[in-house]
Amino acid sequence: MDYIHLRDMQFFGYHGVLAEENVLGQRFRATVSLAVDIQKAGQTDELENTVSYVGVYDICKEVIEGKPYKLIEAVAENIAAKILMNYEGQVYGCKVEVIKPDPPIPGHYKEVAVEIVRGRFYE
Repeated sequence: MDYIHLRDMQFFGYHGVLAEENVLGQRFRATVSLAVDIQKAGQTDELENTVSYVGVYDICKEVIEGKPYKLIEAVAENIAAKILMNYEGQVYGCKVEVIKPDPPIPGHYKEVAVEIVRGRFYE
């Protein structure tokens, strides 16, 4: 299995349980890994034989900058579902990490994040 990674994409969204998160918004980061077979792309050097990085980025942007969710778990789930639906037959599975670097939680920490794995990674 081969993998395509889009690492540390950055967006601004309005997700969160607290009302001020939905009004003020905040930064979010996302990393996506796609389980794919890109041998043919490597042999032919043709975009049609791989998954468009731009398309995956656009899905992440659409979900994170779009409809507000209470939980970043829901954000990650929607990103994974859209990727698997849009790239059916090309993407066998995906790992999606959504990071909330500045949640309104008192204390000292770097960030909070969720990571999910969806799909079938081996056929």
